[in-house]
Amino acid sequence: MKNNKNLLAFVLLILTGAACRIFPMQPFGLMGFAPQLAMALFGGAIIRDKKWAFALPIFSMLLSDLVFEGLFRTGYVKTPGFYEGQGLNYLFLMAITFVGIAMRRITIPRIAGASIAAPVLFFLASNFATWAGHGGYNRPMTGSGLFQAYLDGVPFFYGSLAGTLFFSTVLFGVWYLMEAGSQRLSTSKA
Repeated sequence: MKNNKNLLAFVLLILTGAACRIFPMQPFGLMGFAPQLAMALFGGAIIRDKKWAFALPIFSMLLSDLVFEGLFRTGYVKTPGFYEGQGLNYLFLMAITFVGIAMRRITIPRIAGASIAAPVLFFLASNFATWAGHGGYNRPMTGSGLFQAYLDGVPFFYGSLAGTLFFSTVLFGVWYLMEAGSQRLSTSKA
């Protein structure tokens, strides 16, 4: 981070992303409506220093998981912040950052494609890992058990897809408007 303005923007993104995941803002009952996949795409595509691109969604998710764990331990929520196999979700989130890096040129079709690919890839990987690790509803280690494990995750997939499309639109849209504004400002000074 080169200056305080970039650091402030980075911290605000992390705090906002964590807050969006914590507060019960599940529109239309969409479980999994959260910004972290969009943050991974955005970080991979926009942030030049890639260690910060990977850190952005991870710090946001970690902060929200810490809050969830505190709420769980005090009895306010039924779901813990930390659970067995969760480390894989962090790895899968980091992998989504590579999808953002692979965009290279930022265009609306590429953002839309990545915003659809990210939740699909996360859904496939995380539900397979849950099934293979005997997590979730502990489905049998058969083809039909794997299929059932994917069906178990469908409600979260819809929320994840909607959340990633929404938050990608916000993040990339605000970034575009800020870039366009700064270009207009620099040409008006010339």
